[in-house]
Amino acid sequence: MARLTMLAPRLAALVLIWLLAAASITFAAGGSETQQSPAQTGTDVEKPEVIVVPDVRGQTFVFAKGILQDAGLAWRVDGPVKGYAANTVATQDPAAGTRVVDNGAPTVIVRLQRNPDYPERGLPENASAYPGTPVVLLRDWQLTQPTETGPLPTTTAPAATTAPTETAPVEEQPEREYRTPDFEVTGAPPEPADELPLPERALMVERRLAGDRRPGRRLIGFWLYQHSWIVTGASFGWKDGDEALRIIIRVDESLERRFGFGAKSAAVARHALAEVERRKG
Repeated sequence: MARLTMLAPRLAALVLIWLLAAASITFAAGGSETQQSPAQTGTDVEKPEVIVVPDVRGQTFVFAKGILQDAGLAWRVDGPVKGYAANTVATQDPAAGTRVVDNGAPTVIVRLQRNPDYPERGLPENASAYPGTPVVLLRDWQLTQPTETGPLPTTTAPAATTAPTETAPVEEQPEREYRTPDFEVTGAPPEPADELPLPERALMVERRLAGDRRPGRRLIGFWLYQHSWIVTGASFGWKDGDEALRIIIRVDESLERRFGFGAKSAAVARHALAEVERRKG
């Protein structure tokens, strides 16, 4: 007991030293946290991803859709002429070369004009299969971002309705190579040689839709888009279109057997096949 009495002051001193050391470490850690990167001040703004809107004016609608989709954009048809595959794009909004913020799938509005050399068949596609997002011009986005002295005053910026659209120069497209068609159709665009041949495209669709699992909305949208491309290209006389149509009809019939849809698409493809076989002789 006497020994414990003698050690008590020494133990108390050790505890006091440990507490002071722990407090010092905690204070140092807290000090280091308060000196974080300037990002906490709100003056550093992460730059958004930007999409330059491609020029689809004059393009056949079925190809314009693919160009917009490849750029990461959604699309919607406006006006009296509906989204039949062979119609052509008259105007687009935003204009070609406009820089927009990649906020998901900015929606480009297109107005179409009738292709008098090709009948409107099947069902029109007036909006992309995936949901679009509102268009945010890069310039408008920049005007809303804070600077080192705070947000830009709204009085110093011209109204959005009067501000010129920021556009980038539209690059000239290199001359494209084309495949020899099976037959000629007046007013039909030639088949680009840098696209998948129609039979290969149809086989790609067949592979994607194989299996017993019911396809979701995105995959159904993919099937409908590729189906429209194949039927339209074959009707334009593109090479081996009849072979591609037989493959896509097989896909449609398989979907009908497994999941109960595809019969209408198969009927459209059969009608196109009959016309292609007639024209090929």
